[in-house]
Amino acid sequence: MHKNIYKKRIILIDLDGVLNNYDGNFQENYIPEIKDGALEFLQALAEDYCLKIFTSRPEFLVKIWLQSNKIDSYISAITNTKEPAFLYIDDRCLCFAGDYKSTLEEIKLFTPWHAKQ
Repeated sequence: MHKNIYKKRIILIDLDGVLNNYDGNFQENYIPEIKDGALEFLQALAEDYCLKIFTSRPEFLVKIWLQSNKIDSYISAITNTKEPAFLYIDDRCLCFAGDYKSTLEEIKLFTPWHAKQ
């Protein structure tokens, strides 16, 4: 049984490139197939965290995708706003470690994981 979501810390999870097989080719009305392992990943996280989807896609389209992949029960909300959260999981981000110089270098060298394959 999942813990009460109101007592859990929130994790915002990006949809494209994290939960699906997004390859950088954005199509407005199409969300790529679910990524292998995503279901098990969400199941494990949902035990201890309140999960929210963070995406720029239309909410109705994301709801349909979540339901068709049978993962909607693990998601408490869908948002396009960076809400206060314990953690953000995204395929296009850097973790700021307090050093601007090294962050500038990381930005220059940044490539999304799907483009490295």
